[in-house]
Amino acid sequence: MTKLVALAALSATLLAAQFKYPPAIPDASNVETYKSVDGTDLKLWIFEPKGHKAGDQTPAIVFFFGGGWRGGSPTQFLEQSRYLASRGMVAMLADYRVASRNHVTADKCVEDAKAAMRYVRHNAKRLGIDPNRLAAGGGSAGGHLAAAVATLPGHDGPAVDLDVSPVPNALALFNPAVVLAPAPGFEAIVKSIDGLEARMGAPLETMSPYHNVRAGLPPTIIFHGKADTTVPYSTVVAFCKAMQDKGARCELEGYEGQAHGFFNYGRNDNVPYRDTVRKMDEFFHSLGWLKGQPTIEATE
Repeated sequence: MTKLVALAALSATLLAAQFKYPPAIPDASNVETYKSVDGTDLKLWIFEPKGHKAGDQTPAIVFFFGGGWRGGSPTQFLEQSRYLASRGMVAMLADYRVASRNHVTADKCVEDAKAAMRYVRHNAKRLGIDPNRLAAGGGSAGGHLAAAVATLPGHDGPAVDLDVSPVPNALALFNPAVVLAPAPGFEAIVKSIDGLEARMGAPLETMSPYHNVRAGLPPTIIFHGKADTTVPYSTVVAFCKAMQDKGARCELEGYEGQAHGFFNYGRNDNVPYRDTVRKMDEFFHSLGWLKGQPTIEATE
């Protein structure tokens, strides 16, 4: 086992310990099943602003948890969702199939993520959501899924209504895995991940957001630790530059000395959590999705 694989496995283990599965989220405003597959009901836990109702045109975000496509829990972004709901957005925590529970490869994770985005957009009126202000967010493998629904063609799954787009209108990515196929300068990184193509379940370039950057991608903000050895910082630098070269807005917030998962609630006295949430708030405010100043400092 290579060092990178060992670190990824350790990261997934620590994440599983911190974020339990199945999740207990009693304060969610609503819970819906967006997809049923192989005997598994995949759910969305929904957090709504005060007074929110069907027919509203509220901006929204769907969060995808991390865990190496092997494990993890939707509760990873629970605090971020509570906060954004308090600020006027609908925030949703999406479950999806993973290797440890459902014996699937990462291409099935992408199928589920696209299904979640399509479900929300298709049901936007009933959910009180503006289908043209729908963001995707996530961390690590979940960051890959959020980037994937924006960039990757295919991986739609059977019996999918292709008239409903899964592409988000904005992205908030936390240490995302975005380079998953050989590329100039990254051959060693990709080769160091044992069994990557088997884990992906599909040709690597079809699963790599970096290799599928194109014009017209949504505005994006990325939070990444510069000391991240699980997903090297250089990979998001390259991804962000590729987006900018295609005319997309991409902001990269790099954190000196911070490792993988630094942003999670409960770590480092919540200093990185508060900073990343505040900057995410400012990003959505710049899009016109939120009003007023961030309130994150008052929540701690």
